[in-house]
Amino acid sequence: MTEKIADKRVARTKRVIRDALTQLMEEKGFEEITVRDLTEKAQINRGTFYLHYRDKYDLLEQSEEEILKGIAAITENIDPVDAMAYTSNDEPFPIILKLFEFFQEHAEFLEVILGANGNASFQVKLKSFIKKIFYSKLVTKLDKEGIQVPVEILLAYLSSAHLGVVQHWLETGMEKSPREITLILTKMTLLGPGYVAGLKPPIEK
Repeated sequence: MTEKIADKRVARTKRVIRDALTQLMEEKGFEEITVRDLTEKAQINRGTFYLHYRDKYDLLEQSEEEILKGIAAITENIDPVDAMAYTSNDEPFPIILKLFEFFQEHAEFLEVILGANGNASFQVKLKSFIKKIFYSKLVTKLDKEGIQVPVEILLAYLSSAHLGVVQHWLETGMEKSPREITLILTKMTLLGPGYVAGLKPPIEK
């Protein structure tokens, strides 16, 4: 019991420090931030900060890693075939829904880290991470005879498109609920942009 309480306190302290980092990055960008800024914003002493992080770079790296680990844990058992079944019934795919709920929980940090005052390298890292997920979960399901585009280009398109939708959703204040954005994204992914946009082939005369 004591260990669990201690773990909760550590998690709470680290969250307060990360929230301070988020606010300061939004105010003046990462490079201008000092450890003193962080401790004052979080209302903690320097000893508490250094108990968890070596410096602000370690704080940023650990904060980003927490996001990637969270995504990995949620998508571990994702199956594109299952996603198609849910989408055809106009129901949100539970794993993607859970993913957007995770993004919503960490929205403040994600919006800043992926924004103008954030860390450009994290956007590249996140896109690469999404691409790896698609590769590991999708490629084994592909019809090698029926595929119409190069796999690498397909993966590049999917990873960029998914990240773009997440960024847009965060930037617009998450106007759509996690359920709504899950349905929108899975429909675009599985049915294609042309289909969901209502585009139809010309009628032959």
